[in-house]
Amino acid sequence: MNLGIIGQAAGLFAVTNIDDILILSLFFAQGAGHSGSAGRIILGQYLGFAAILTVAIAAAFGATFLPESAIPYLGLLPLALGIKAAWQVWKHRSDDGDEETEAKTGGPRALEVAAVTFANGGDNIGVYVPVFATAGISGMTVYAIVFLVLVAAWCFAGRHFATRPVIAKGLSRWGHVLLPAVLIAIGLLILIEGGAFGL
Repeated sequence: MNLGIIGQAAGLFAVTNIDDILILSLFFAQGAGHSGSAGRIILGQYLGFAAILTVAIAAAFGATFLPESAIPYLGLLPLALGIKAAWQVWKHRSDDGDEETEAKTGGPRALEVAAVTFANGGDNIGVYVPVFATAGISGMTVYAIVFLVLVAAWCFAGRHFATRPVIAKGLSRWGHVLLPAVLIAIGLLILIEGGAFGL
């Protein structure tokens, strides 16, 4: 296996997914203390990233599951999830850490994480397609393997940051507010940068 292409794949993944570590940290902080939440977050991250890879690989072969004009509208996914999360925070504002409410939420669901991962990585598809198209089948395979290995590293890094005492304290205090704010901001950014709705 060519070390050069492995390095290129690792670099491309890091550059296009650096913002994902913050989102993963927020998800891990939200799921702290909930049984099985880490597994659901990791599963969601893999599902979302596998969807990105599938679309990018298909597009590299000339199939277009997702027209380029539709990509900006992926911003509606994190926007909707952010509004939903903000509504939950508002609804439970007087609970003041009520354990019963915490138990009910149970941390993020795999499909929510997958939706945010896919929407946040929608613009990555445009970067991956030409790279995959020129890499050929063997090169594309290396890229896919490296990317999938690095998804695990990203999950580890997100969980690591979320469990550092200083960060964990801040996230446990403000994470319930930060997560909806970040999701809404990401959604709006994707919509605005992509010119959705003529923005």
